[in-house]
Amino acid sequence: MNSRNSKSGKGSLLGRVLLNRQQFLSNSATAIGSIALADMLCADGLLLDSTDQPRIDPAQPYAARLPHFPAKAKNVVVIFCAGAVSQLETWDYKPELIKWDDKPLPGGPSVTFQGPAGNLARPQYNFRQRGQTGKWVSDLIPHLAKLTDDIAFVHSLTSTSNTHGPAENFLSTGFVLDGFPSLGSWVTYALGSENQNLPSYVAIPDPRGVPQNGSNNWGPGFLPVAFQGTTLSSKEPVRHLIPPGIAPPADLASRSLLQKMNARHLEQHPGDGKLAARIASYELAARMQLSVPEISDLSTESAHILKMYGADDSQNANKAAFAKNCILARRLIERGVRFVQLFNGAYASGGVLNWDGHNAIKEQYDLHAQILDQPAAALIQDLKQRGLLDDTLVIWCTEFGRMPFFQKGSKGRDHNPDGFTCWMTGAGVKPGVSHGATDDLGQKAVQDIHPLTHFNATILHLLGLDFERLSFEHNGIQRRLTNVEGKIIPEILA
Repeated sequence: MNSRNSKSGKGSLLGRVLLNRQQFLSNSATAIGSIALADMLCADGLLLDSTDQPRIDPAQPYAARLPHFPAKAKNVVVIFCAGAVSQLETWDYKPELIKWDDKPLPGGPSVTFQGPAGNLARPQYNFRQRGQTGKWVSDLIPHLAKLTDDIAFVHSLTSTSNTHGPAENFLSTGFVLDGFPSLGSWVTYALGSENQNLPSYVAIPDPRGVPQNGSNNWGPGFLPVAFQGTTLSSKEPVRHLIPPGIAPPADLASRSLLQKMNARHLEQHPGDGKLAARIASYELAARMQLSVPEISDLSTESAHILKMYGADDSQNANKAAFAKNCILARRLIERGVRFVQLFNGAYASGGVLNWDGHNAIKEQYDLHAQILDQPAAALIQDLKQRGLLDDTLVIWCTEFGRMPFFQKGSKGRDHNPDGFTCWMTGAGVKPGVSHGATDDLGQKAVQDIHPLTHFNATILHLLGLDFERLSFEHNGIQRRLTNVEGKIIPEILA
C-alpha cells in the first residue's frame, strides 16, 4: 500500500478503497467464492449459457440454424380456429350431458363471462366412434373425424384468460399482454428457414378477416423485426410487391444496380448490423417478387386436388377461399417455409365470422364447419401422401373452450378457459392418442391438466428446441415463450 498517497488524500475514493489491504483481502475472499459458485452452477446446467442463443448474421437473418438437439419436425403448420371452438361439439364426447340435458348444473355458477347461466345442454351433434382407435368424434366434422387414428388429442388444456384477445395472445405468445413474440417468431428466430426466396414465417388470414388480436398472433414482439410473420393468402397476395408501371426488365436492372450500391455502402460501414439487416430485408423482398407470384398461382394445381380440398366449391365462396389457403399452406411447406399459421375464423362478431357461439351455436357451427372441415382434412391428407408429414408438425388449436350449459335465454355456450381440447399430428407425434380429461360434463380439466405453456413447450421440443434454453434478453429479463413455466407432454410423443 502506498502510505504517502493515502495520507495526503491524493487519488480517488475508489482507488483508496482498492488499495486498502483489509478491504482487498475481504473482496478477494468474496470473489473467489463467487467464482466457485458460478462454476458449480454452470456444471449443473443451472446458469444460462449464452452460447445457447441463436447466432444470427444480420446480413443473413433467415439462414437455417441448427436446433439444440436432433429434431423430429422441420416445419410447422398451425390451424388456428379463432373464436373458441366448443370441445363439446367436436372432440370431447360427454354422454352425461345427454342425461342432464335441460337440467340445472348442481352447484354451478349463476353467472359466467357474458351473463346468467342457463341449463345444461347436450352436444348439438351426434358423436360416433372412428377408426381403429374407436375415438368418439362429432358428426360436425366428418372429414377430420376420419383422421383420428393419426391424431394425438390433449383434452385437458387450460388458459389464463376467458377473453378472446388476451386468450389469443396467451395461445400465440405465452402471455396475455401485448408486445411478446409469437410462437412462429420464436421458431424462426431459433431455426431460420430452408428457403431464402420466401419468408421463413407466413401467416394466412381467414378469407373473412383477421382474428381478434390481429397481428399480435404473428408479431415479433421484442425479437428482431425480421422474424415477424408475413401475411399472405390466396385472396390477398403480399402487398406492394411489384412496382406499378415498371416493366420486368427495367425492374430487374434497377434491383441489380441497387444491390451493387448496397454492397458498396455496406463495405464502407463494416459491423453495422442494422444496416446489414435492412439490406437483407430489401433483398428478400426482391427475391419474393419472383417466388411469391409463382407460389400463389394455383392454376397449376390439378382438378383432382382442387376438388379434394373443396377449392372448386361454387356454392360456398368462403369455403373455396379457405381451401385455396390450405393449398397455399401446402405449397409453402413444399418449398421449405419453416412456419405457416393458417387462420380459420375472423374477429368477434357474435359468432357470425368465427367460432364464438354465444347465441345460436348449432346454426353458426353448421356454417363454420363447412368452411373448415374438408379443406383442413385435405391439407393433412395431401401432406401425408406427398411424404411431407414425415417432417411437418400439424397443430389444430383454439384459444379456449365452451361451458356445458347454455347461456340463459340463448342456444349458445359461454367462454370456458378451464378445460378444452387441441391436437397435433405429423412428425414426432404418437398417433391415435387421447391424453388428459375433463370432468363428466366437460367443464373443467381434471386429469393430466396442462396449461397452454405445456402445449407450446412440446411444440418446441418436437422442433429440437429446449424451451428453457430458447430465450431473449429484454429489459434485463431473459424472456422465453413459456415464461417461467413449461413442461413437455411426453404421452403424445412418438
